[in-house]
Amino acid sequence: MAKKTGDVRGVITLQCGDCRERNYTSQKNRRNDTQRLEIKKYCSRCRSHKVHREVR
Repeated sequence: MAKKTGDVRGVITLQCGDCRERNYTSQKNRRNDTQRLEIKKYCSRCRSHKVHREVR
């Protein structure tokens, strides 16, 4: 079954704050969380845990 185009839960991409590499994808509810997501995750290029921010 295909997803609707105007779905509330959309796929987002997380980008490293230092090297700007787009490492992770995730889902979030756009209706409840309107702000951009920030998560501390491991960056393989930096080889350490860095803040990853949502990019659109």
